[in-house]
Amino acid sequence: MTVDGFKQILVAVDGSDNASRAAKTAISLAKEFRAELIVCHVIQTPIYSSPEVGPFNMANTLNEYFEVARNESKRIVEQVKELAESDGVEAVCLIQENVFSIVEAIVNLAEERKVDLVVMGTRGRSGFKKLLMGSVSSGVLNHAHCSVLVVR
Repeated sequence: MTVDGFKQILVAVDGSDNASRAAKTAISLAKEFRAELIVCHVIQTPIYSSPEVGPFNMANTLNEYFEVARNESKRIVEQVKELAESDGVEAVCLIQENVFSIVEAIVNLAEERKVDLVVMGTRGRSGFKKLLMGSVSSGVLNHAHCSVLVVR
């Protein structure tokens, strides 16, 4: 962040209600600071553990998965872009795919684009589940080079 405020804001969205609230917050901040808004969605590569899925079937299944995921990703980021533009904020949409770690993808994108702020929603996991599975928002919060705003 500069003395003048935020210049680039990255909002990570996944289509959830929490992500929608985060997007609205990011749009408001981008408007306030006249910042560039980057809308990001990450398509995580699924990990297959079933022995009956052979190489040919796995390739077909992955192709189908990514086709559906790309369409859904486009819908999600375009929805945020339209909301931003209706509020007078220009938005750049980025979809990252073939990613094993969503946290790493968001952190790396934030660093590459030199963003001042990452905005994202949280699912509000707590207790043993959070300890066992971790969460994207806490991972980004712990590893990002910049400020992170987690919206409930």
